[in-house]
Amino acid sequence: RELDRLNAERRDLEEEMQNEAVSLIRKMDAEKKAGIVLFNPNWHQGVVGLVASRIKEAIHRPVIAFAPDEGSNLKGSGRSIEGIHLRDALADLDKKVPGLIKRYGGHAMAAGLTIKKENLARFTELFDAVIRSRCNAQTLENHIVVDGPLSADEINFVLIDALASRIWGQGFETPIFANEFTVLNQRLLKGNHLKLFLELEGKRFDAIFFRHTELLPTHVRLAYKPEVNTFMGRRLPQLVVVAAEQ
Repeated sequence: RELDRLNAERRDLEEEMQNEAVSLIRKMDAEKKAGIVLFNPNWHQGVVGLVASRIKEAIHRPVIAFAPDEGSNLKGSGRSIEGIHLRDALADLDKKVPGLIKRYGGHAMAAGLTIKKENLARFTELFDAVIRSRCNAQTLENHIVVDGPLSADEINFVLIDALASRIWGQGFETPIFANEFTVLNQRLLKGNHLKLFLELEGKRFDAIFFRHTELLPTHVRLAYKPEVNTFMGRRLPQLVVVAAEQ
């Protein structure tokens, strides 16, 4: 029972931090950036890696998420995309401005680092520039492999919580599913995101399509990840759309 309680608390913390990260993304022009840096003074060091991973998957950009430590530093965890070696990018940045990063380590797809709080703005600017120098337009295009369709009944908390409890990474990517949906309602949100109300096999689902500004046809095939959206204390299923078939 104690383990269940701790797991539930961790899931709530993850969902809260992820929602806060999405809010930060909405406030910045993420599509024009190559490398994304996120920070919230209330974030927990143990969960920033998951936040970076989820946002990276949503916007297909290298992402570093920072949380404060007990002192004057920020601890960061980063996740990258195919074609951009994250640790090498941090090494480039360290050579350009020695001392800006106190310490770092990692590999192509993930890294951890520590910076001083007062260096966050400078690091954010330089990280974007370094990532931009290591990529081209094709690198930032998202090529999607889907794991097939789900029935409407399969899109539930049992599946969502099971997916959230697994460790995904390079070679074991978070599953993406695809179905033909009916679009019942759609509207653009601030930050250039599309909010959707979908129907599948008679059931209705909320969905969000980040960094997408064009309205969809009434009948459309969507690639998506089933996740949780916490709204006013309630956990609600939400489909995070990653692509629409043109």
